[in-house]
Amino acid sequence: MTNPTLYTCAGSRGLRATWAACEAGATIDLQMLPFPPRIKAPEYLERNPLGTIPLLVDGETRMTESCAIAHYLAVRAGADGLVVAADEQDYGAYLDFTYHADATITFPQTVFMRFAIFEKERGLAEAGEAYGRWFHKRLVKLEERLATREFLCADRFTVADICCGYALILAEKVGLDDGVPDSLRKYRERLVARAGYREAVAREKAAAPAS
Repeated sequence: MTNPTLYTCAGSRGLRATWAACEAGATIDLQMLPFPPRIKAPEYLERNPLGTIPLLVDGETRMTESCAIAHYLAVRAGADGLVVAADEQDYGAYLDFTYHADATITFPQTVFMRFAIFEKERGLAEAGEAYGRWFHKRLVKLEERLATREFLCADRFTVADICCGYALILAEKVGLDDGVPDSLRKYRERLVARAGYREAVAREKAAAPAS
């Protein structure tokens, strides 16, 4: 069997998948693309007509959702500790926070980035800033959950932490950190100190195209 192939851009939402692979000890073929690939690598559209990243190809399996890919790689590698099983008490919370990461937290970040950073010259920065404030308000669920625990689910580090943690990492990179509570900054510090995270960043950097 061939290894799963992950197409991504350095530091993008695909980092969730790279990070999960490193934590799980999963072997993947990492294919780094210039950003944005739909413009700088138009041939990529033949693989993913959406032009989005990441894309995981594993035989007949094709996946484009970063949180789902992170979960898939952990399960595929048999890294049971990284997921929460259906017979565990926190199974529902695990699913909820894993989906919450992209649907509720990262979504307003991407709109902020588009209008307040990438397309600022269009005069839509104010709309972008509004989405930035939306992102900050949506952090309350994480803040409350982590008030009495080190990780989100099952008293251990899981894919849910990878998925939600990435949003906090992205916030620092794109200028949204002022509205992140101190408790979540400390949580982020614990996550980025992990060997799996450092390995994932190093792998993406080493494989990134020169452009």
